[in-house]
Amino acid sequence: MIREYPIIDEINIDNLSATPKYMQVAKAILKAVHEERIKKNETLPSINELSFLLDISRDTVEKSYRHLKQRGIIGSVPGKGFFVKSNEMHKRYRVLLLLNKLSEHKKVMYDALLATFDGSAEVDIYVYNNDFASFRKLILDRLEDYSHFVVTALFAGRTEDAGEVMRVIPRDKLIVFDKLVPGLPDGYAAVYENFESDIYNALTNLLDRVSRYQKLKVIFPDNSYYPPEIIRGIRKFAAEHRFRLVVVPSLENANVNRGDLVITVRDKDLLDLVDYVTHTDLKPGSDIGIISYNESPCKKYILGGITTVSTNFRFMGEQAARLIMEGVREQVATPFEVHLRASL
Repeated sequence: MIREYPIIDEINIDNLSATPKYMQVAKAILKAVHEERIKKNETLPSINELSFLLDISRDTVEKSYRHLKQRGIIGSVPGKGFFVKSNEMHKRYRVLLLLNKLSEHKKVMYDALLATFDGSAEVDIYVYNNDFASFRKLILDRLEDYSHFVVTALFAGRTEDAGEVMRVIPRDKLIVFDKLVPGLPDGYAAVYENFESDIYNALTNLLDRVSRYQKLKVIFPDNSYYPPEIIRGIRKFAAEHRFRLVVVPSLENANVNRGDLVITVRDKDLLDLVDYVTHTDLKPGSDIGIISYNESPCKKYILGGITTVSTNFRFMGEQAARLIMEGVREQVATPFEVHLRASL
């Protein structure tokens, strides 16, 4: 027979959250302990019981309990089960990290954010998949739940609408991430990219290599959340150095030939290009050039190494955490980096 446990009422699994379910369970138990809704030495459900009561997998519960045991919050006694071992909490911040999408480079940023907090924050990730309605709802529904909001506002259009929504977040709680947002009052913190000047300067630094190619082709999808400033920076570079420039929405429109330098902003387009190249006699780095926007760990291995131009995502995560911990409202420009590899 399943016993009744008060902790069950404290745990609500949010299927919209990108935070793993085991962390949602762990954080709910931590919150209940911190607010003394469950007491020290109180018995917790067994792994099988909690799995049944929450309708989640046994592995999820086991991972959650293991996380809490490692932090010294719960303990276990053979034959008696799990209990609350300590109610001493050391988290100072509850942070909502709101992202337009998940990706390898966003994981680099998230890992750096957590490492910089060094255990002083609970960070929940939500992903709105470039959908404005989801973006708005996630902010308004969770406005009272967090001490700070780290927000990326990237979707096709409606950037000014994003500013109107983000105005409801108190300035001392808001960190604007990735792209500055029109419509916000002065005095908010930000860790941002200078998209136009960054790509222009990166290509200028690569001019000796880029000059090997006759035509510059950019695969930039239509109706994209990617900032148009990227294309403006590339156009400025191409005009200044007299490159023939073609901007197309997909590889199918690119008609890639010998002598072309191809820039991709989406990883999907990069992979399509890699697949195309491997089925031709075109050799990257001599017959054609390839540059990919945004660094990720795997790109150093693809085709012997893909040249990337990228913001420093580790720096972004570190700076967002620093702004929160120091309580300052600075606007920090993120360094942009070139990783020169065999594809150029």
